[in-house]
Amino acid sequence: MILDLYRQGLSISAIARRRGRDPKTSRKSIARGLEPPAYGPRQAGRPSKLAPYLDYLRERIAAFPDLSAVRFTRELYSGAYTAVKRFAAAIRPDNAPKPFEVRFETPAGKQAQVDFARFVTIFTDEPGVTRIIWLFSMVLGHSRFIFARFVMHQDLQTLLRCHMQAFAVIAGVPMRSFTTA
Repeated sequence: MILDLYRQGLSISAIARRRGRDPKTSRKSIARGLEPPAYGPRQAGRPSKLAPYLDYLRERIAAFPDLSAVRFTRELYSGAYTAVKRFAAAIRPDNAPKPFEVRFETPAGKQAQVDFARFVTIFTDEPGVTRIIWLFSMVLGHSRFIFARFVMHQDLQTLLRCHMQAFAVIAGVPMRSFTTA
């Protein structure tokens, strides 16, 4: 496009303004013509700050795999925490058993968990007015069945009314019902 504009008679500065580029870029493109730019091999960058400490880090991580990259950085010197963190993650032994979450199991009918969640919303019949509504939820511990209702208030009457509706839907009452915090 730069070559086309130049052939139409526009100046280099006009082409640069129109394309949003530096005039030197336009000048180089015109001088080069249609051949694509040739890139050579990249120059080797400066040596890593971590290079002198790599052997030490390998030994320390092998001996103490649970230590954090912050600790290793403090042991070495100040700075280049990200480089230490990346290196440690790359060589840290990955064969340790992964922690897992044990599901909390309860017998049928034993318990239910109750909670209120807060939502801020705008109703279509009152545009521009934000309201706070609450979501009452009861989750049965055994089956994970969820009863949920949106309510306007979080008070004792609403809590009792929602419990009674939930008990009617599940056709029974769990032995224990508690709130999750």
